[in-house]
Amino acid sequence: MQRNEPPYRADQVGSLLRSQRIKQARLQKASGEISAEQLRQIENEEIKHVVEKQKEVGLQAVTDGEFRRAWWHFDFLENLNGVEGYEKESGIQFHQTQTSSHSIKVTGKLDFTNHPMLEDFKFLHSIAGSHTAKMTIPSPSMLHFRGEIEKGIYDDKEELFHDLARTYKKAIRAFYDAGCRYLQMDDTSWAYLCSTEQIEQMRARGLDPDELKALYSQTINDAVADRPEDMKITMHICRGNFRSTWISSGGYEPVAEVLFDGLNIDGFFLEYDSDRAGGFEPLRFVKRKDLQIVLGLVTSKFGELEDPEEIKRRINEASRYVDLNQLCLSPQCGFASTEEGNLLTEEQQWAKLRHVVEISRDVWK
Repeated sequence: MQRNEPPYRADQVGSLLRSQRIKQARLQKASGEISAEQLRQIENEEIKHVVEKQKEVGLQAVTDGEFRRAWWHFDFLENLNGVEGYEKESGIQFHQTQTSSHSIKVTGKLDFTNHPMLEDFKFLHSIAGSHTAKMTIPSPSMLHFRGEIEKGIYDDKEELFHDLARTYKKAIRAFYDAGCRYLQMDDTSWAYLCSTEQIEQMRARGLDPDELKALYSQTINDAVADRPEDMKITMHICRGNFRSTWISSGGYEPVAEVLFDGLNIDGFFLEYDSDRAGGFEPLRFVKRKDLQIVLGLVTSKFGELEDPEEIKRRINEASRYVDLNQLCLSPQCGFASTEEGNLLTEEQQWAKLRHVVEISRDVWK
């Protein structure tokens, strides 16, 4: 009952705690003490080390830990044609804390051409060996949800989402041509659409939640429509993960049918490490027998290991709605959605991932 294609029975979302050497090198680069080339060499060495650690704990899919990024989403988005990064007056508000004030805006027509993360992936692919090199990028929804659109660029909403889908279609093809067979799109907007509090804030911004569901699902389906058959695309849905804090609460019921019976992707990484995610009942909308559901039952927010028997009990509970053969296990999120990282040690991080592997081996013998 193990799987030989992604997502795997024991999997991961992607980001890992930045090593102290990476943190120091980024500070040195910012102060002009080292060059961009020197920083990249240090990143290469640290990524090689972290890939070997992932193999060592038993994972089949390896990532570069997002070691070259400051953010899980902005670094990718602001390197699309027509998008720029800028500093706002305030950051994204989490419970008890706030991110730095960086953001993005659309200043021209969207496109995907010479994106620097193609080279980032090629390096990962070159050191993955017999393991699967997994690439993580933000979902197209995040450009609209988090970005500002300058006036006069896309006054026609239909044109915006058409260009956004086309841009991502080109990105998917480019990563495939670079050797990528496992691509994950990260998306927080769907979890916001499960939160009464966040829906109220959306409406205050002039957004229609029902329209967003339709626009985002159609854009994603358009983007993945022509992907090669041997490329697996999954989506990670997150309620916020910054220095072990969160943003939104609410079960998947408001978006379950659109997601599980509407998006033409291969799997979902679902946050299920706390009661903020609700129960497994929304999984009844999983109708396709080829759709994999990766249960994020192990938290990345703190270091204490979960009781393995409790994790197994919850997997069994989820199997009442989705066949056990369509379920997998992972942490609920990455360990460092931003370069600051969550509040646990690297040793605890590796123990968490090893925990996922060991539990999965017991469940799917």
